Amino acid sequence: MATFATADQLLVVIDPVALRTDGESVRIAKDVLSAGAASTKMCLPEDPEEFARALARRGSRRPVVIGDDRALLRAVSLLHRRRELAGCALSMVPVGGSLSLARSLGVPIGAVAAARAVLEGAERRLDLLVDDSDGVVLGALRIPPLTPRADPEEAEEESARPWLRTCQSLVRTLVPPRPSRAAPAPPAPGHSRLRVEVDGDTLVDLDQPVEAVSVVPGGSGSAAVEVRPLSVGAEAAPLLARGRRVTVSGADFRYRADSAVSGPVRRRTWTVWEGALRLTLPSG
Repeated sequence: MATFATADQLLVVIDPVALRTDGESVRIAKDVLSAGAASTKMCLPEDPEEFARALARRGSRRPVVIGDDRALLRAVSLLHRRRELAGCALSMVPVGGSLSLARSLGVPIGAVAAARAVLEGAERRLDLLVDDSDGVVLGALRIPPLTPRADPEEAEEESARPWLRTCQSLVRTLVPPRPSRAAPAPPAPGHSRLRVEVDGDTLVDLDQPVEAVSVVPGGSGSAAVEVRPLSVGAEAAPLLARGRRVTVSGADFRYRADSAVSGPVRRRTWTVWEGALRLTLPSG
């Protein structure tokens, strides 16, 4: 691992959400970084476009993101799409509400400790998962992430339109129901029928309902894959595999990659990019 000198030139990109959430921690991090680096340029982008421009124009400065997990993911995704991750050592000072990803990667939680790690830490290369739409996953990938009624966007939309539910209820009261043919039963909640392939070998097929699938970069250029079959009575043993390429297909499914929910899709392939992320972590 490469150890950084405190004379580094830094580009400090401050996520506006972090500033609103915990302005004091942002101020402390700025003070520590400014005192320890030879040159520090502060940037407070107002939107994602400014965030992207700041990273693109960093020059020889080492980028430091002050923000939460989403800010880190945004920076990694931008650098990946520009194919600049290999030549860029990224640092982070976690500030905000969602910090579980940063913690799992080994970034110190605390403004002073994290800022000191930026100045005195060492670069570590971490594996990434990259999907066939060029999306990146730093931590864990999980399927299915939500029950059908737990989608926060759908819940918000429904709660915002109470008048619609009132009208629908009135119509049902005034108009007698028409006889109709029985519709096919929807799939039971809490499981899916998916085909999971690891390096071309089928780990589970569509005839075996599953409760959950998880894929985690496991180091050494491979991912750890766990499939939990639907259990009836006695708990079924999980199916485990390791590989570089994981493909999931079947009926429409959603998946949670780090802190974001994506989909629905019917097929998605993730490939391990070994050592693609250069992240500054505490030495030792």
